[in-house]
Amino acid sequence: MEMKNTSIVAQAPGRINIIGEHTDYNDGFVLPAAIDRKSIFKLARNESKTRVTLASENIGNSYTFDLDNFKPLQSGWENYIMGVVMELQKLGAKLEGFEGTFGGNVPIGSGMSSSAALECSLAFGLNELFNLGLDKWQLIKVCQMAEHNFVGIKCGIMDQFASVMGKKNHAMLLDCRSLEYQYFPMDLGKYELLLLNTNVSHQLASSEYNTRREECESGVEMIMKSFPEIKNLRDVTVEMLQKVSSALPSHIFKRCHHIVTENDRVLASSRALVRKDFQQLGHLIYESHKSLQHDYEVSCRELDFLVNQTLTYPYILGSRMMGGGFGGCTINLIQKDKSEEFVELVSKTYVDKFGINLNEYRVSISNGASLIY
Repeated sequence: MEMKNTSIVAQAPGRINIIGEHTDYNDGFVLPAAIDRKSIFKLARNESKTRVTLASENIGNSYTFDLDNFKPLQSGWENYIMGVVMELQKLGAKLEGFEGTFGGNVPIGSGMSSSAALECSLAFGLNELFNLGLDKWQLIKVCQMAEHNFVGIKCGIMDQFASVMGKKNHAMLLDCRSLEYQYFPMDLGKYELLLLNTNVSHQLASSEYNTRREECESGVEMIMKSFPEIKNLRDVTVEMLQKVSSALPSHIFKRCHHIVTENDRVLASSRALVRKDFQQLGHLIYESHKSLQHDYEVSCRELDFLVNQTLTYPYILGSRMMGGGFGGCTINLIQKDKSEEFVELVSKTYVDKFGINLNEYRVSISNGASLIY
């Protein structure tokens, strides 16, 4: 007789993205890594067949719903939870009543993907609690579809992939079309990755995210008139884009130009990592920010200010906005022994300019989702 798990604790990490922003939903390439900031979910079966009660330790509220009858709320963490449950049910998962609490230290709105960490810790935990037998790729797609179908954000697969498949001290080059991936050692020598949180989250973030996706899809339709062999922007080269530039509205051209050049930068960055060519990696990170700022138009003045502040310091090799945009963190490739000095300088100039305090995060590269016990 199969033993039933009655309670478990699962964790899933947030992530950084070294380079490759907004390329994942265009079937492109990304270079993320899981980090040592996590969502932790404690789950237990209850005596009910269909009642679920979950509580957020960080926010301090709870929510109860019925497995046979639930629907999205206006907003909130509850939608991520219910979205995962619904997608598991679509796969035929036989869930029964359960309860749990979750917490963690992935900063919300920072671009470190607290939402994917939450989804993946829950999905990983429920897979074990109810012996569902789903593999890691099924769990990744469950969590991605939870955002599409329940939260309403048409995200790519990078965040959930990084949270589940992370490997300690390694970045991951993911081909978002074939889902093939490769691990690259993250040995940065005398450099480290420093995250600076703007502590702003502009309201445009979620609506503009979906708009950018639509703009990319429109671009593909227009480019296909001249190049019918392409399926999406992954297949487009800079030369092809230049040939059709007169047929594209300027903002559509710019969106496409970012994706096409960003894919090239991701592949070049993975080669630079192998060679330990940190100067080149830093240059590509700066180029990524310029493209996100001017072509994709998802930056904001706080992010641009922080990136500009780095340009006068030779011990910083690269800086860019990280994540969906309109707030969150910059990621900085900086000499370890100069990190504190820079944080002190930039924190003062930032608060003088915006009246907002900066948060700094130094992160270690960690393994992906797992059972704690």
